[in-house]
Amino acid sequence: MAYEESESTPFQKGFAAGKRNAWDEPADKAFRYQGHPQGARWLASRLIEQGVDMAYAYKPLYDPGLPHSILNTLLFLDYDRKGFEVPVVPFAVNCYGSKVISNRGGILPHKENGKLLEPDPPGPSIKRCMQVGAATARALQESPWRVALVASSSWSHAFLTEKNHFLWPDIESDRAMFEALQAGDYDAWGKVSTPQIEAAGQQELLNWACLLGAMAELDRKPEVLDYVETYVFNSNKCMAVFRP
Repeated sequence: MAYEESESTPFQKGFAAGKRNAWDEPADKAFRYQGHPQGARWLASRLIEQGVDMAYAYKPLYDPGLPHSILNTLLFLDYDRKGFEVPVVPFAVNCYGSKVISNRGGILPHKENGKLLEPDPPGPSIKRCMQVGAATARALQESPWRVALVASSSWSHAFLTEKNHFLWPDIESDRAMFEALQAGDYDAWGKVSTPQIEAAGQQELLNWACLLGAMAELDRKPEVLDYVETYVFNSNKCMAVFRP
């Protein structure tokens, strides 16, 4: 996203609307973030040159702010509210898969005129996301800028895991992915199929797959900071850094 800047009101959106937040900030509080159009255009061009059919945008089409997947990351990166002045190039990945849109973001299949909606096309494979991440790393190594790559997502989501009656995440599948991550076994991630990802409610791991593809290209190994499992809340969490 080659935005000059963006302004978002995260506490008026989606599940956060009308709820108390960790900072006790008012619901109408707006956050403004600086973009980096030059860097975004440069990266999109380098990816296209490497065979990645990269889409890009200069302004939002519907919502004037950033999507929650990117906005939440920025809120937490400035948890102490000292201000976030680093230019941001949002990089969107289709983590919806074949169910989220047709289910209208809910748990159960959505019906129109009494008929179930057809499943949507699947999202990209983990393998392809890792290839895009590797291409991104190669491009950025040649860039004139100092860059931090950040991937943010929860892991398995309860509301996407039908085999657990939509009550808890796929603990076992997340543990398998975590063990591979901890061992730096990126090849194991690349072998996981799209049907496996969707059955485990792990669609958001595609964000991590892009990052792991980049880290594999740069030969960086993870330092796991924390891994949190739950049978009560919606999703498992993992935090890791990949130091130079």
